[in-house]
Amino acid sequence: MKISSEAIKEVRNRTSLGILDCKDALTEANGDVEKAIEILKDRGLEVAESKTGRVTAGGIIEAYIHHTRRIGALVELNCETDFVANTAEFKELARNLAMQVTAMSPRFITSDEVPKDSKLDPQSACLLLQPFIKDPNKTIQQLIVEVIAKMGENIKVSRFSRFELAS
Repeated sequence: MKISSEAIKEVRNRTSLGILDCKDALTEANGDVEKAIEILKDRGLEVAESKTGRVTAGGIIEAYIHHTRRIGALVELNCETDFVANTAEFKELARNLAMQVTAMSPRFITSDEVPKDSKLDPQSACLLLQPFIKDPNKTIQQLIVEVIAKMGENIKVSRFSRFELAS
């Protein structure tokens, strides 16, 4: 089956993955763009799962300060190498995470950190479970998995702090 360049371009624009990956997924999906995107998401999850045990010694600390200068956050985002830490995609992810922490004030990174007897809603209290403020159709965990699939390295949020002036 011949795959049109328009279909490849659409999948590439929607996933930001490489041309060959998009073409392979479209071939597997018999030219169906939506099915190809689902195939690529599944592959991204597989890649992310295969990277989870790898050491994340590189990374950056990103700050976000709201325009009012009364609220902000610091996020430590780690990856395996300094090469990935210096890419635009990784820096954008760190910026988005700092913005997320500022806007949504999570208390924990994962649901594993929530005390057993807590009555907190894990979806609002845990950063990785929160809907992404720029695209509520995906969680922060899904956002990170997408970047792991693109970069080919393990990425994890190590810690964060949120600051707000008292009223």
